[in-house]
Amino acid sequence: MPGNKYNGNSNHIPTRVERLLRERVLREQRKSIRASQSNEVSDNHRGDEVSENGQCYREGDNSGVAFVKQYLEEAGAARPFWQRLLVVANRLPVSAVRRGEDSWSLDISAGGLVSALLGVKEFEARWIGWAGVNVPDEIGQKALTKALAEKRCIPVFLDEEIVHQYYNGYCNNILWPLFHYLGLPQEDRLATTRSFQSQFAAYKKANQMFADVVNAHYEEGDVVWCHDYHLMYLPECLKKYNTKMKVGWFLHTPFPSSEIHRTLPSRYELLRSVLAADLVGFHTYDYARHFVSACTRILGLEGTPEGVEDQGKLTRVAAFPIGIDSDRFIRALELPQVQEHIKELKERFSGRKVMLGVDRLDMIKGIPQKLLAFEKFLEENPYWRDKVVLLQIAVPTRTDDCSLDFHALCALYAVTDVALVTSLRDGMNLVSYEFVACQEAKKGVLILSEFAGAAQSLGAGAILVNPWNITEVAASIGQALNMPAEEREKRHCHNFHHVTEHTAQEWAETFVSELNDTVVEAQLRTSKVPPELPQNDAMECYLLSSNRLGFNTTLTEPVDTPGSRGDQIKEMELKLHPALREPLIALCNDPKTTIAVLSGSDRCVLDKNFGEYNLWLAAENGMFLRHTKGDWMTTMPEHLNLEWIDSVKHVFEYFTERTPRSHFDFRDTSLVWNYKYADIEFGRLQARDMLQHLWTGPISNASVDVVQGSRSVEVRAVGVTKGAAIDRILGEIVHTTSMTTPIDYVLCIGHFLGKDEDVYTFFEPELPFDALSIARSKPFDGPRLLPAERRPPLKLPASKSGAKSSLQKKTQPPFPAPDRRTSSYYSCGSLLRHPSVPEKISWSVLDLKGDNYFSCAVGRTRTSARYLLGSSDDVVSFLNRLANASSSRDLVFGTDSLPLHPTHIRTSV
Repeated sequence: MPGNKYNGNSNHIPTRVERLLRERVLREQRKSIRASQSNEVSDNHRGDEVSENGQCYREGDNSGVAFVKQYLEEAGAARPFWQRLLVVANRLPVSAVRRGEDSWSLDISAGGLVSALLGVKEFEARWIGWAGVNVPDEIGQKALTKALAEKRCIPVFLDEEIVHQYYNGYCNNILWPLFHYLGLPQEDRLATTRSFQSQFAAYKKANQMFADVVNAHYEEGDVVWCHDYHLMYLPECLKKYNTKMKVGWFLHTPFPSSEIHRTLPSRYELLRSVLAADLVGFHTYDYARHFVSACTRILGLEGTPEGVEDQGKLTRVAAFPIGIDSDRFIRALELPQVQEHIKELKERFSGRKVMLGVDRLDMIKGIPQKLLAFEKFLEENPYWRDKVVLLQIAVPTRTDDCSLDFHALCALYAVTDVALVTSLRDGMNLVSYEFVACQEAKKGVLILSEFAGAAQSLGAGAILVNPWNITEVAASIGQALNMPAEEREKRHCHNFHHVTEHTAQEWAETFVSELNDTVVEAQLRTSKVPPELPQNDAMECYLLSSNRLGFNTTLTEPVDTPGSRGDQIKEMELKLHPALREPLIALCNDPKTTIAVLSGSDRCVLDKNFGEYNLWLAAENGMFLRHTKGDWMTTMPEHLNLEWIDSVKHVFEYFTERTPRSHFDFRDTSLVWNYKYADIEFGRLQARDMLQHLWTGPISNASVDVVQGSRSVEVRAVGVTKGAAIDRILGEIVHTTSMTTPIDYVLCIGHFLGKDEDVYTFFEPELPFDALSIARSKPFDGPRLLPAERRPPLKLPASKSGAKSSLQKKTQPPFPAPDRRTSSYYSCGSLLRHPSVPEKISWSVLDLKGDNYFSCAVGRTRTSARYLLGSSDDVVSFLNRLANASSSRDLVFGTDSLPLHPTHIRTSV
């Protein structure tokens, strides 16, 4: 089908598993190369190592790099070897001090992210961020930019007011506490509310300033990796500049549950902005699950095992636990200065067990709880009062001078018997990793809070505790101090293996590799997504044609609701789009124009909205048809058994009562249960339970179709589709009009679902008509329509009150039987012959070519249609153009469908 085919080459396209396995092999090869070269690289101080190592792999011996490059080329890697990586973080990995008007001194800062990215050798990394100082003058900015360029850093210049509002205000006063489950500050005065608003405005402005710097340095093929809650608004800013930009976003803190995140006033904007990224990463699966749940419950989007889907766009969400450069810690223990520190510490604490805590001075680190637990332990175990010591190191946070002496810290880790980590909420906590890496000789015990992200990785070897339970932590201290050597060794070996295998370098390489693979998958999906409707081409073909057939949908009034919260009462009351009245009148008043509306709604809804127009109506997915100047007719086959309706109605009533904010529509030949406004997770469970009830009970032996949408369940008579309705309306038009020329232009616009997808392919000119006849006949197998005098009376179940259904109250005339002279046209509409044409002169009612058939889906990309339109407003706009150009012989055939499951469409009849 034009516009809906993947036009790739005939070569094999590797699957996702094949691509990931290939990347894994390449990473293992690179790891072995680094291991073989590690003996040639001398160990450095933490501050010196960053710059010297960076210089080493860029300007040193490149033999290993050349080997890896050759290996990648031979393996046929999908991406270039030397790919640029733009790392965007709030702070640059340097501290800048101004020494003069045009002179700066730079000191490399320590950090897990810095060491992680330094180990990624196959990327040419550049760091974009704020230098931590206010530089208002142009001379100073140029000098600092030049100095940072030598460190492959690019500055973002923020003034003091922006820093105060964006960093100290919105980031540290609102987002950081909320993400750590501390809640939002109380708004006790109107001035506080205004302050929150100004802080969010500054947050967006700062993110845009970061985006401007990225855009200025971006080159095609670059990977842009955004970091942390400071830059949640950045992915959307980048994608607005270039939709093809590879953008990843990673959060280094916990992501709270949806119930916590929904309290954030700017929840919609930030979630939408993050979803603009191609890949969203978290430290643990729990955080990733919370993010997907927030997008599902707050934005109303669809959560999938891969991530979050929004109208066909998939944002991958995954867990990538960060690690440390374990080799650096292991090698450091062999250095003379570290050995000297170890000797001094052993002498100082001789005869006593050493317990260690290393934390930033934050309220979420649980330092008071740790001290209380240690006090309780000593109180209950007087034997240990002179035999154990707790060393607590508290590092000031959010200051420029917060680093520890690397060698002294390694020595302290090495002599420790028990490490105590009691975080109340922690994104990962790499102190536990550093401790394990330095414990190869002593094999100390790790007591780890279950609320730290590291508990997901090191939980098997550590003793997990609830830091709020002081008694439990105190007991765990006793367990660790008295643990047998054999158990200590088993626990240590388990954690040591994880720490040395899942390094920071492996984390960074895996994320970037997954990001590249995600973009490849997105490109493959996009290649199969229909393009937007070429309105100019459609109009040109429209004006050149002589007999036109068209479809349109989403004709109801859009409901404007704040954010993504749906107004259930307003949205359930379907009204015709106000802007559609004039074009409908113009088209209906044209005697050469015929319009039809196909809908899943019942007849009263269509009568109310379209009764004043001169057009065709098809209700309940085509089960009932009428022209607005005539009576309703039924297309039901003879002997259709509808005794299942009453039983299904009881099931739907039961699940509506037990599912808050769900509702069901009861019609003559179908029922629809909708849980769009209910809790999404609970609604899905209820829908699953409902289907089990239906299949094992009311519909086990009934001739029905069950159409399950993402948030609805519909049960309807078998064989009822909008494609069948089109077929039968065409037959009625040919039977009752004097059409003498075939239809040579078809416009089909709708958001049909499931079994109704045959609407899009009904007129597909690429298929031969005989093939179409066979294909179209399949859903409509069964007894054909009979003349009125031979139709048996329709049997419908009585309601609970004993009254007959609306269908029984009024006799419904069936379709007239085809005249014997016109019986040569097929009931499936594939080779319709006009009744006025002699029997020997047959012609097709359709005379289509590939370039004058325009099928278009509205608001959904997974479709059989050729083209796309974004919303009902786009449909109305295009119909206005058609109405203005409608001056020749026109046959405009409109359709509409009930929104069974896409929640982003709220404008359908």
